Amino acid sequence: MSEAPVRPAGSVSPARTGPNAVVAVLALAGITVSLMQTLVIPIVPELPKYLNASASNAAWAVTATLLAAAVATPVAGRLGDMFGKRLMLLVSLVLLVSGSVVAALSDSLVPMIVGRSLQGLAAAVVPLGISIMRDELPPERLAGSTALMSASLGVGGALGLPTAAFIADHYDWHVLFWTSAALGVVAFVLVMLLVPESKVRSGGRFDAVGAVGLAVGLVSLLLAVSKGADWGWTSGTTLGLFALAVAVLLAWGFFELRTGQPLVDLRTTVRRQVLFTNLASIAFGFSMFAMSLVLPQLLQLPTQTGYGLGRSMLTVGLVMAPQGLVMMAFAPVSAAITKSRGPKITLMIGAVIVAAGYGLNIVLMSEVWHLILVSCIIGAGVGFAYGAMPALIMGAVPASETAAANSLNTLMRSIGTSVASAVAGVVLSQLTISLGGVTLPSENGFKVVMAIGAGAAVLAFVLASFLPGRRPADPEPAPAPVEPTAESVH
Repeated sequence: MSEAPVRPAGSVSPARTGPNAVVAVLALAGITVSLMQTLVIPIVPELPKYLNASASNAAWAVTATLLAAAVATPVAGRLGDMFGKRLMLLVSLVLLVSGSVVAALSDSLVPMIVGRSLQGLAAAVVPLGISIMRDELPPERLAGSTALMSASLGVGGALGLPTAAFIADHYDWHVLFWTSAALGVVAFVLVMLLVPESKVRSGGRFDAVGAVGLAVGLVSLLLAVSKGADWGWTSGTTLGLFALAVAVLLAWGFFELRTGQPLVDLRTTVRRQVLFTNLASIAFGFSMFAMSLVLPQLLQLPTQTGYGLGRSMLTVGLVMAPQGLVMMAFAPVSAAITKSRGPKITLMIGAVIVAAGYGLNIVLMSEVWHLILVSCIIGAGVGFAYGAMPALIMGAVPASETAAANSLNTLMRSIGTSVASAVAGVVLSQLTISLGGVTLPSENGFKVVMAIGAGAAVLAFVLASFLPGRRPADPEPAPAPVEPTAESVH
């Protein structure tokens, strides 16, 4: 379908701003969303007490965000392509603020789950921001800006941990969510004032059936993956959800191939460049999250284990914080390599660095500085990879499908992180020691998880090697807006 670069009647767009302002505001929005996902981590052990709920029920405050994000990301991307990326970005930020306020006012389980679900619906901010950059920035600025936007995920996550730990230690836990709400309001206002609406629209009819089918399939899959350890991997509930996910996703794919205006253009996703980028994204999501599961536990386990470092959650946050800063620092390096050698090479370099970081972690894990070094090395590799992925996706899809394609790529990374959590949980629950009658993960268990993380990075390298070797074409510029004439109005 041809693009419709006509500004809708009655729409209001801000005055034209410079690219630096647009990039800064979009990166801030990305950091805000990733902060939201991290802020709850320090209080997870205390949530049962805060919400007067069992530990298994309180865990839904985390699971609900994951499920909502998985459903919202591809839907928001498609709606952004159809009706405006800036519009959907603003809607996402409104959902973030609303969810934060609901969570901040909650003292029981149900409103907390509702608030966290609303927050999860804002997960499409980063792919929408990257898509806006494609439409609004000159080609020479695009690689560096999208790399920076991708890095905002790591920056927000890394800075969120120490900030959240400090707030949780010194203030009422509700302050965490008021902070998230305040940041969301700031991001919303800045987007309204400084980010223009793209004129690149696909138009068409929204695929509601495809959206429902994808939602059911993804929720079934991710629910089984995230709750399988609690319910039992061979329980009827877990196996039933896996079977439902397979059946629904197969039927969904069949439907999407036969509908004229699908939610996800599967013919585009099977192009070699898109397919192998998405597969590598799953592997990278797995590899990145494995570190986030291992390092905090190593830091907090008691020193009596012989390998735990007995540190506080605040220390955990401070150890992990440099990783996000390294990701941002390497964003321009990633962009420079992408410009000179192509994003395929950038992605492969990132995979090698991440694998090396995990290999180093296996032999260096006895001092705090060891873990800081490892997290920075892995952060550098992830920064390379996350900067290359949007370039690969945008080099293979038309401008009218940018938001949907980037959102699907973000979803692939999320699936990787969910699988990493499940696999690491299984490994650490099987390889244990007993200390004072308490069962704890063993040192070998952590080393196995790190080895699996290195293997996932190697797999990403192999998958990236199948990408086309040529440099993808520069993205097509957004067409100039067409002002309606008297004849077109009448």
